[in-house]
Amino acid sequence: MSQTPLDNALISLKELYPSAIELSLDRLYRLLGRLGNPQDHTPPVIHVAGTNGKGSTIACLRAVMEAAGYKCHVYTSPHLLKFNERIRLAGEVISDEYLIGLIEEVKRVNDGEPVSFFEITTAVAFLAFSRVPADVVLLEVGMGGLNDATNVVCHPFMTVITTISYDHVDWLGRTLPEIARQKAGIMKPGVPCVIGHQLDWARDEVMPVFEHQAEALNAPLISSAENLMLRYPRPSLPGAHQLWNAGTAITLLKNQTHFTVTDDHIAAGLQQAEWPARLERITTGAVAAMLPPGWELWYDGAHNDSCGQVLGDHVRAWKQESDTPLYLVTGMLKSKNPLVCLGPVLPYIQSLTTFSFQSGPYDLTGLPYGADELAAALGDQTPVARSAPSLKQAVSDVVAREPAGRILVTGTLYAYKDLF
Repeated sequence: MSQTPLDNALISLKELYPSAIELSLDRLYRLLGRLGNPQDHTPPVIHVAGTNGKGSTIACLRAVMEAAGYKCHVYTSPHLLKFNERIRLAGEVISDEYLIGLIEEVKRVNDGEPVSFFEITTAVAFLAFSRVPADVVLLEVGMGGLNDATNVVCHPFMTVITTISYDHVDWLGRTLPEIARQKAGIMKPGVPCVIGHQLDWARDEVMPVFEHQAEALNAPLISSAENLMLRYPRPSLPGAHQLWNAGTAITLLKNQTHFTVTDDHIAAGLQQAEWPARLERITTGAVAAMLPPGWELWYDGAHNDSCGQVLGDHVRAWKQESDTPLYLVTGMLKSKNPLVCLGPVLPYIQSLTTFSFQSGPYDLTGLPYGADELAAALGDQTPVARSAPSLKQAVSDVVAREPAGRILVTGTLYAYKDLF
């Protein structure tokens, strides 16, 4: 597939990548300073950190606020099909032309100095947000919080911390309190912080960290009230865990006075929220087109322990509803623990097929497992694991050897593009 002008612009940013990753914001502050500190000249910011549920919470916030007539800038990562998905301007995905222009401007101002891909693209987003009128910025942390590139916003309107679990432990810490301290780094003096649903096994370890930080900063701490969901329709996003994320979004909206959001807006927005690759039924694209009648194809980007837990709960509910066979197809990054991520799902599957995938030319996310490596890493904890050179071939192999049923592709967000 030939490279587009936008691909070439993004690939060129790799030339600036520093020789070592630093948990520091110094490079970004330097660059933003040269750009006139656009992060200080945006609409009001809602800053969202957490291990799981950040994107879904933002999707609910955006849908409700747009139902109320507000224009939202949005910054999320990673993207699924095209980099532009990461930056929405007043509700619309940023165009190739505008994005290329901003990249070239920021590169010119950076003047060849070392800067990471996420840092420079975050600077691009802030520059866009400072120039295009909107009512609010919904800003997702990339990794952690304290030293994340998005944490250059000094005066957010509100902050949010969603479910905390183990992920990126080499950078954030190997205990839940350590990870929670990184996430709590987005709290700011006097700024209200909404704490989303915390899993039973994590709550007692992370909540004292949030409470201590909030007290030190005189920041009001607001616990998500999921019982609010009893007053509204279920969100359009499938999965019981999406009630947690929707409840977090609603809690925030109910505890602010800057925007006028009614119950009707909330009800309408929840039914319009979209967040692909999270328990998504796939009905279009090259892989879906291969399926004979009677087959279903689903995709979920579960890639850590708590993702695996909620996915396990969902597939258990599938089994209780019907005896439709479930076939697991998985590809993963080497930075993930396959048994931790997939363990809760394995009791409910009839077969497992691993596949190989490649990250994009500018996705600096680590190396993927080869299909055979991943099958070996899963060992004897699963039904006989077969391997395939691609997602498409893995699905084809399942269809060829198994009776009609439900195929669940999981383990990473980065292979979603291989469906199309």
